[in-house]
Amino acid sequence: MLAIILAGGQGTRLKPYTLVFPKALVPLGDMPVLELVLRQLKAHGFNEIILSVGHLSHLIETFFGNGEKLGINITYAREDKPLSTAGPIRAIDNLPEDFLVMNADIVSDINFRDLYETHKRLGGLATIATYRRTSKIDFGIIEFDADNRINGFTEKPILEHSVSMGVYMFNRNVRQFIPENQSFGFDELMRALVREKQPAHAYPFNGYWLDIGRVDDYEKAVNDFEIIKTDLLPDVSATTPLEG
Repeated sequence: MLAIILAGGQGTRLKPYTLVFPKALVPLGDMPVLELVLRQLKAHGFNEIILSVGHLSHLIETFFGNGEKLGINITYAREDKPLSTAGPIRAIDNLPEDFLVMNADIVSDINFRDLYETHKRLGGLATIATYRRTSKIDFGIIEFDADNRINGFTEKPILEHSVSMGVYMFNRNVRQFIPENQSFGFDELMRALVREKQPAHAYPFNGYWLDIGRVDDYEKAVNDFEIIKTDLLPDVSATTPLEG
């Protein structure tokens, strides 16, 4: 099974950590976050990895090389210009029928193999891992009609949303909806699939998940890591972290 990991972002929301390291190499316990992701993918049967790299890519390539130390095969797709989140998929040729795509900065105990098998069973072009998040509005919400007559008021409501985890399964036919050599995001791809009435499914997940793209989420993941390490990577005690 093949996974494409998007590791080309500049990590602007994670400064000052990313002034020196690419986001994929920020430490989580005794290993970079991308090493954790790679070990998880290998444990779930993903032995072919394509790293889509851009910002500070030489550091990522120097650290992981061809993946031999981890027992996987790593190749690199290098972005000459930023292609956003979905654009790199169009730039990669000879993809298998179905493949996983994910951000490099995801900390989760999701079962990637189950996601893969669910996607195959559903048979759509896309399967998106989703997570329930709550958002508190710190203001009173006023509702009114066309005549400005107030007909509702909610004090500081708490809203629930199903959000994308940044982990996807795709069928290779999805590439026809991605423009070539252009910056194109997953949000644009999802809107295109919905507009064209193409089959796409959600994969609800309720375990542990953090996108460490923001400083507060990264610091939470660092604090959580030692506590939940065996849940994130059950065989972590039997592994030796790589040395770049």
